[in-house]
Amino acid sequence: MLVFSLRSLWNRRFVAGLTVLAISLSVALILGVERLRDGARDSFANSASGIDLIVAPRGNPVQILMATVFGVGGTGTGMTWDSFEWLEDRPEVAWAVPIQMGDNHRGYPVIGTDASYFEHFRHSGGQPLTLAAGTILTGDGADAAVVGAEVAARFDYAPGALIVNAHGSGEVSFELHDDAPFTISGVLEPTGTAVDRMVFVTLEGFDALHAEEDAPAADPLDPAAMPTDDHDGHDDHGEHEGTEAKHSHEPDRINAVYVGLIDRTNVLGLQRAVNERPSDALSAVLPAVALAELWGITGTAERAMQLMAWAVALAGMIGMVVMLSATLDTRRREFAILRSVGATPNRIVALIVAEAAILTAAGLILGLVLLTAATFVIDPILSARFGLRSGLNVFGMRELATLFLIFWAGLFASLIPAVRVYRMTLADGLSVRL
Repeated sequence: MLVFSLRSLWNRRFVAGLTVLAISLSVALILGVERLRDGARDSFANSASGIDLIVAPRGNPVQILMATVFGVGGTGTGMTWDSFEWLEDRPEVAWAVPIQMGDNHRGYPVIGTDASYFEHFRHSGGQPLTLAAGTILTGDGADAAVVGAEVAARFDYAPGALIVNAHGSGEVSFELHDDAPFTISGVLEPTGTAVDRMVFVTLEGFDALHAEEDAPAADPLDPAAMPTDDHDGHDDHGEHEGTEAKHSHEPDRINAVYVGLIDRTNVLGLQRAVNERPSDALSAVLPAVALAELWGITGTAERAMQLMAWAVALAGMIGMVVMLSATLDTRRREFAILRSVGATPNRIVALIVAEAAILTAAGLILGLVLLTAATFVIDPILSARFGLRSGLNVFGMRELATLFLIFWAGLFASLIPAVRVYRMTLADGLSVRL
């Protein structure tokens, strides 16, 4: 039966091939949309898995999350270092990591921070950042830089290489800082998150790039511009005056702070205190809540893509029914010969169903091949631009269930021409045809 079905389809290979292609495209679309959605959600969740709170200038939570964790967009004018120190000294806070943004390296976001970032940042359910080569920013000087795995792989960077950053986010560069290059001190291991596409520099190095362009012209007659003995070259930070500095460099303004809490049950209380701080208009964002809001925004687009993929699958099934039905009259002689050698109507119906099963199975296999090939092509693009990966994972139960559903849908669709064949062959067997 199987061999006869294959030979029969080979005789109609052009139309059968188009049917298989339609089914394969629907399979690739359905599984591709699901895999892209799951990969995006996993990557987003993994990137922010170790952060209890993100504090930034007042703004939309989703925008703050995208800017600070994924390097997409910005957070406005920034927050004062006084606010960072106030936050760092709160009794609920276990650690606080300062973040500066606004520069890029050949389209990849540049993050100004210190060694505490690499000490406290976690991804993928609690995994720390590890180095593939070199050292982190500690003790390497103001011009040190650490690059993510994607950046290093794309430009073939290694410790000791010099890089030049530019002002502006994304691929938009307003000013190239070629007079202040950074030396790569370390390369991070791949994480599968947005960290792979980031460049990290010291707070001092980040500030040095903008010191001349941001500094106002000094008035030599202004007494406030005259050096005094009590400053010793350092800024006065108000409520922290006279205390020992916890950081080697204290910029005037930063863009955001990653916060880890001693007890996560205190997160709502700290969030309220940050939002109500009178001296700085700040927002405290819970990453999980911001992610849920983001999925709510993208949910409509996801459903539209899913409906489109299933519509293509339905079109493939209809095409198979049309192909099988359109050839029934031309195959009447074939069926008559089969009846003459002893085939029953049920056997001929089984032949039609077997042909549909072969077409559907071939479509499923070709769809998986197309999906795998597309993944190899699209994954580097998604990783470079958004830090996301759809992944070449082993098929899960949901994907297997989808394939199983499509296969049985193909068999069910074949019942329409199969019923016609049954009636046709039964009538031909009861009548005399010359």
